[in-house]
Amino acid sequence: MSTPQTSSSQPGQTLVDLATKPVDQILSALEAHEDGLQAQEARQRLARFGPNQVSPPGTRKLLVQLIQRVANPLNFLLLALSLVSLLTGNAQSAVLIFLMVVLSITLGFVQERRSDRAAVALRAMVHTTAAVLRKGGARAASGPSGAPTEAQEVPIEQLVPGDIVHLSVGDLIPADVLLLSARDFFVNEAALTGESLPVEKYALIESPGVDTMALRNACFMGTHVASGSATAVVVHTGPRAVFGGIAQAMTGQRGPSSFDQGLNRFTWLMLRFMMVMVPLVFLINGLTKGDWVEALLFATAVAVGLTPEMLPMLVTVNLAKGALTMSRKKVIVKRLQAIQNFGAMDVLCTDKTGTLTQDRIILEKYVDLDGQPSDWVLDFAYLNSYYQSGLRSQLDQAVLKYTEVHDKLHARGQYQKVDEIPFDFQRRRMSVVVEGQGQRLLICKGAVEEVFAACAQAESGGRRFALDDSHLETVQATSRALNEDGFRVIAIAYKPLLEGQPPVTVADERDMVLLGFIAFLDPPKEGVREALSALARHGVAVKILTGDNEVVTRKICRDVDLHIDRILLGREIEAMSDVALGEAVEQTQVFAKLSPGQKSRVIQALRAKGHVVGYLGDGINDGPALQAADVGVSVDTAVDIAKESADIILLQKSLLVLDDGVIEGRKVFGNLLKYIRMGASSNFGNMFSVLGASAWLPFLPMAPIQVLTNNLLYDISQTAIPSDAVDEEELSQPRHWDISHIAHYILMVGPISSLFDYATFALMYFYFKAQTPAQDVLFHTGWFVESLLSQTLIIHVIRTGRLPFFQSRASRALTGTTLAVSAVGVYLPYSPVAASLGLVALPWHYWVALTGILLAYLSVTTMVTRWMRRRFNLA
Repeated sequence: MSTPQTSSSQPGQTLVDLATKPVDQILSALEAHEDGLQAQEARQRLARFGPNQVSPPGTRKLLVQLIQRVANPLNFLLLALSLVSLLTGNAQSAVLIFLMVVLSITLGFVQERRSDRAAVALRAMVHTTAAVLRKGGARAASGPSGAPTEAQEVPIEQLVPGDIVHLSVGDLIPADVLLLSARDFFVNEAALTGESLPVEKYALIESPGVDTMALRNACFMGTHVASGSATAVVVHTGPRAVFGGIAQAMTGQRGPSSFDQGLNRFTWLMLRFMMVMVPLVFLINGLTKGDWVEALLFATAVAVGLTPEMLPMLVTVNLAKGALTMSRKKVIVKRLQAIQNFGAMDVLCTDKTGTLTQDRIILEKYVDLDGQPSDWVLDFAYLNSYYQSGLRSQLDQAVLKYTEVHDKLHARGQYQKVDEIPFDFQRRRMSVVVEGQGQRLLICKGAVEEVFAACAQAESGGRRFALDDSHLETVQATSRALNEDGFRVIAIAYKPLLEGQPPVTVADERDMVLLGFIAFLDPPKEGVREALSALARHGVAVKILTGDNEVVTRKICRDVDLHIDRILLGREIEAMSDVALGEAVEQTQVFAKLSPGQKSRVIQALRAKGHVVGYLGDGINDGPALQAADVGVSVDTAVDIAKESADIILLQKSLLVLDDGVIEGRKVFGNLLKYIRMGASSNFGNMFSVLGASAWLPFLPMAPIQVLTNNLLYDISQTAIPSDAVDEEELSQPRHWDISHIAHYILMVGPISSLFDYATFALMYFYFKAQTPAQDVLFHTGWFVESLLSQTLIIHVIRTGRLPFFQSRASRALTGTTLAVSAVGVYLPYSPVAASLGLVALPWHYWVALTGILLAYLSVTTMVTRWMRRRFNLA
């Protein structure tokens, strides 16, 4: 990892440079004092350097968000067409086109702002502080130099370079700091390095040339104190910290998801159609009618009619509705497209802790060396956990929950603490010395191998024996059996001491008596079996990506009925080529002992094989995997950077909630697909209709203002699609983009639309004698009404694979908008605005013929679409 460079606004030098200097020179370079900064100086530095945050708070600026919403190729095309209409003197057309753009942008912008505000509200729920020395405060205390100094809890966002901070067990390291003093100080750097064991840090002068992460007198933002205490000076804050640099990279621009790619492919498909068809319309009408200005206006109107201009708005409204539904289930959607990606997801990668398990350590067994339950083992384990003075781990907390043991051991104050040998990560054990019942005992607990190494004897079943090779093999077999059952095993040993013996040291941890084992389990989470079963039914394969060992992981997977054919370890992945890994990930359900980079590589391999991948993670180490996935999911208790990298944040870490998200995503995609199928097929059919009519008729088949009005009304009728229900069979499997499916609709449903358009042309031309330019208004009106009603009503056929109106009905909102727009279309020829739109009243027998045309059109399309769904397996 490279060393962050000091910016011009940062006092002093790089972290590595400062680490090689004495304390007084470090403080001088940072313009700091061991008593802390003056409150006023701290405020000035905060204004100078900015908040100590890895990413800026709040939502994006309104202007930036608006520009991003406008910057869509469809919007640019429509605005260009509006300008063409205005320059050619057709102000009505220009206004209508502009109105469509404004409607789409406004709806999308409003929904996106709502989603951003929800994400900000979630971030505001997290408050982290640091103990900082500030001089000149109200609660002053005399510091070493006699200056008034205030020790106070300050939000970490307000820390500045030069601040003096106190660090103790459990504290988050709030910035990149150098240690001024330290006592038994261990820091867990797994968040940055992936190394699970804490690292001991010292207040010393570091040697030149040491890499940043190897500095023993430096601690880094995002890590936390495992044991001991220290005083440190802040050197780098915010994005200048090592953690901040990683965060900036992780929260940068993400590549397009499968959803984005699918939308882009469809958009450019329609634009390519337009680039071919619109010039043809212009040339045919210009050559056959001789009026090139009118031909240009008509071609412009046709271009608008062929543009899926409401697609961005309908996408946003669909996704926003999904986000709203998920928010009711305590899920915050940060990135709207992630809702659809849930629906397309066919592989979910997740850690086991907190997802398959409860993330709650339970002391499950306390056994002697023969594997039999032993109260002596539990009593000794309790005394050790109770009397230790360091940070009590989850294992200690699990032991101390046995309150009946406390009552038994301390009812008459029969045990008292005498001494302690603290835990360290070289010995991997800790001991306490207690006195009671006429004896003094050293009681030790720790990792099995390390405790074995310090024991000379063993005790089991009331007998004591030498821990020689033959007995050691038997004892190790008991420990191994517990491990194979998925338990985390801790060994318990003791040693009698003489009264009056001097204070114990590490050297006294020898020739001990091995007593037994305590075994811990992170039990499976309730409902996991049901959730896994539901995900499997919905076509989502769950793969476990964990840093834990394969033995424990296999046991947990077996407990929750997760079938395992193969476990792939991190060291095996490291040796694989990308091609070999791509083949392996298809056949593997569990990946164990993984580093953060290996998690990301597994996800990239799955995506390269065509899968849509989701990842559920809550640590900084999960950041690369969250970025690599199509949809990243985190939880509200996760580290900030994981939440920043995620697309969706769960307020409850549950696979059942994820399954709900899968279904909601498929509903969103299903409704979006309805608009795309309908728009693509109708637009393609209109191309044939317009081309044929333009070549055949001595006048334009429809006036430009009528084309635009028709298109606006048709788009309004479709705004209710997001409210529509989706048939159950369309929710059973992942929903992927497939342009070939759209092509089927274009090539088969589009010509059907043109066929009935030509039937209308024939009706108006031959029956109603609208054959000359003087009679073009009647022809325009007849096709305007038929085109509007056929396009508006066909959604009821395309929306379902069942029999429309009978086996599957549209939502009330969609039914209402289609009926309302159809009613408007019927009314317009008789309305006060008819003349301005170039419409005239239609004879009564037109409506009889139109009814037959519409019924025939709906019937034929129903038969063809149902056949297509069966033939091409279209959901």
